[in-house]
Amino acid sequence: MARVSQEHLDARRRQILDGAARCFARSGFHGTSMQDVLKEVGLSAGAVYRYFPGKEDIIAAITEETFATIRGAFAEASRMSPPPTPDVLLSGVLGRVLAGELHGLERRTFAALAVQLWSETLRDERLARQLDEGYATMRAAWTKLVEAYRDAGILSGDVAADHVARTMIATAQGFIVQEALFGDVRPEVLADGLRGLMSMDPQKAS
Repeated sequence: MARVSQEHLDARRRQILDGAARCFARSGFHGTSMQDVLKEVGLSAGAVYRYFPGKEDIIAAITEETFATIRGAFAEASRMSPPPTPDVLLSGVLGRVLAGELHGLERRTFAALAVQLWSETLRDERLARQLDEGYATMRAAWTKLVEAYRDAGILSGDVAADHVARTMIATAQGFIVQEALFGDVRPEVLADGLRGLMSMDPQKAS
């Protein structure tokens, strides 16, 4: 019997994950059954269970890929030297995340899937650990980025670098949620909004 190539195995796994992601994006995790997944991917139960023992395992794999996409965009931005200002940096991160075609999903559908995955971490300890590990990695990388701002003399030293990093991460995450809920989120909107906030002069408020 001929051995199945690794390329074939990888392609079959990709087929299952992409089909399941479409189902989850359409009907939610709890509204999707394994039968729905089997119908979507056009495979037998045996073929799917060879790769994933159950629906929770498929969700875990999709979670890791989705979080990795978001985490990768943040990590790439943190390595830029010298780092661009937050308006340029965060709009670039948002653009890279939403431009990704993971699972062949439209950008709003991908954003909706990300929000569902974030919500699912509140009830699933395995997914929560995946999220915690990724978030810790992002915070550490972006704290170094904020310290680079300080070293360049464009950020005052009276605010903890971790606090600034968390706020920047939350801004990008918030725009992903906006895309999921309302659509029509464009990176230039984030850039313009941040540029406006950065231009405020506290001295004129007194």
